Amino acid sequence: MFEPAKAPWIRPGVVVHEAAMPVDDLLAAFARDVRDRGFSVAGYVQTQDGGGLLDLATGESLPDDELTGATAAASRMRTAMRDDADLVVISQFQAMERAAKGLRAIVDESPAQGMPVLTSITGGAIQNWLDFAGQDGAIIPPSLQALWRWWGPERLYRDLALGVAEAEVRQIACGQRWIMVEGPQGSGLAYLPRYPKELLPRLPGLAKQSLRELAELSSSWDPVEMALGIAAINAHYNRADLEGQMGNGAHLFAQEKGRVVAVGAFPGLGSVLPHCAVIETDPRPGEYPTVAMDTLLPGCAAAVVNSSTLINRNLPRILRLAQGSRVALVGPSTPMTDRLYPYGVEVLGGLVVKNPKGLAAAIKAGAHPKDFGNFGQFLHIRRSEDEK
Repeated sequence: MFEPAKAPWIRPGVVVHEAAMPVDDLLAAFARDVRDRGFSVAGYVQTQDGGGLLDLATGESLPDDELTGATAAASRMRTAMRDDADLVVISQFQAMERAAKGLRAIVDESPAQGMPVLTSITGGAIQNWLDFAGQDGAIIPPSLQALWRWWGPERLYRDLALGVAEAEVRQIACGQRWIMVEGPQGSGLAYLPRYPKELLPRLPGLAKQSLRELAELSSSWDPVEMALGIAAINAHYNRADLEGQMGNGAHLFAQEKGRVVAVGAFPGLGSVLPHCAVIETDPRPGEYPTVAMDTLLPGCAAAVVNSSTLINRNLPRILRLAQGSRVALVGPSTPMTDRLYPYGVEVLGGLVVKNPKGLAAAIKAGAHPKDFGNFGQFLHIRRSEDEK
């Protein structure tokens, strides 16, 4: 019997449900969604007839000699920790508890620290969960939306990168404040937080990498590399043939009765949302500093978020603060993909480039976002009712 190669920290969550609810179907659907996005999933749920166990990594029934929940749980949790799985589902709480205690797993609520481990329990047994996880375990309502909130917006960067194809990079164009990556089907932009003088000598070599390899730079803590990664992500998703509605979509929140917050101003904001509260890094009179996010975002009716928050890594925090509110992500750096919907984004407004050669020259010459429309279209797409 081998032990995991790394410290067994886990971030456990439990779906609390009524006894008659088919909770295993819900857990299997969530695990399948996560797995289909490219994440590594381990564990099992009960089959629909209740007579066996379904392996979530393979989608196959477990062999008869593994149909004891405690045995299957211990084996899969041990393997998942060794392989650094992204998600473990053990639908039976007692089996998960025994496996975790057998591995001496340490419970931690931090999204960055522990491996997500998901289980379920009936409402009448909630005290058993509290005895196991205390205040560090998440109690989750039985819905896909709640499961995605528990999964957390911190994982959206990897999610976006996992969907990018192993395709060629046709060019990288870099200016003082913007960078563009062109792929086979589209071009993507990202805002540069500083002049990338240290990146410029590396561009010829980076252009030889695949679009997927560049997209993986979105995990970097270097802000310039991060921007290049986001530009590559956008080159994949913001295809030249992408269809959407004209404009960035902020006008969809114009009739909201409650507080509307804009994180980062953009041209025309005042005419579209004249009464919104604007949060800026360097606020002008009448605007709020970034520390006001903690006060203004919770409970707001809607939030319009500038896509530069992707590059400075504020977006996950903003989505947590604005949880339950309508959110639009707008700006030239916005990835136009439904992969962002489960993390709490309703509207995506970004740039679809039609003339990459012209835009590349404009970026190198110092063009501003107001000029980008000469080389493409600002469009928005919206989450449907079925995707909520």
